[in-house]
Amino acid sequence: MNKTDLIQQLADKHSLSKAEAGRILDTLLDTVVTAVKKGDAVTIPGFGSFKQHARAARNGVNPSTGAKIKIAAAKLPKFTPGATFKAAVDPKAAARKAAKAAPAAKPVAKKAAAKPAAKKAAKKK
Repeated sequence: MNKTDLIQQLADKHSLSKAEAGRILDTLLDTVVTAVKKGDAVTIPGFGSFKQHARAARNGVNPSTGAKIKIAAAKLPKFTPGATFKAAVDPKAAARKAAKAAPAAKPVAKKAAAKPAAKKAAKKK
């Protein structure tokens, strides 16, 4: 899907003209780019977050000559997908993660319940 397809999808779904949908999409993208450029994070719950990532300067090697070169520091945009987005793309991985989390939560509850019972037994003696 490209930008034109996305504009068409917005226009069809919300009864907008293609020009209106295009302006809305442009405004959204400009807002995200401007915020990330300033160093702010843009978070859309369930979808993901856009942040600025700073890469430090480092030394590298030119693969063709083997000469050492300096690679300058850079600021790059970074997108981190949200849990809902990840689950939509790979539902099996989301199910595996949920299955791992469920057994881990149960023993914690048993330990918490066992402590008050042990204290009561100790007080009775």
